[in-house]
Amino acid sequence: MRSVRTVAHELPVQLVLSHDLSVPIRAALQYDADDPYAVRAVFHTLNQSGTVEWFLSRDMLAQALSEHTGHGDVRMWPPRDSGRDAVRMVLSSPGGSALLEFPAQGVESFLRETWSAVPPGTESSRLDLDAELAQLLAEN
Repeated sequence: MRSVRTVAHELPVQLVLSHDLSVPIRAALQYDADDPYAVRAVFHTLNQSGTVEWFLSRDMLAQALSEHTGHGDVRMWPPRDSGRDAVRMVLSSPGGSALLEFPAQGVESFLRETWSAVPPGTESSRLDLDAELAQLLAEN
């Protein structure tokens, strides 16, 4: 049986512009078992001319389904009294910030697949720390 190495889900994400206005954007969550702690979030720009990528903690994304998490540049929280079943995420950079809504079911489905690829608690067994250290030392 071949093990799953990567997981990718396209999700219908909303960019929230105000309390009453949001616009859909194309987005994807991507996971690679070779980087077992990280999730790559890829957002297409509104004019579709490019993409913006953010790296998130897989654990933080899972935690956002049930409680407020994160600080600094990335903050997430679960669906609450908004009337929508969406995980909210704020991404901040020196250029500004963005409030995004991800469908909670889509996030859960993505996470289940990543957990099948690399079960929680086994991430460190996927890392070759000796090779990583040797590479760092060779660069210096």
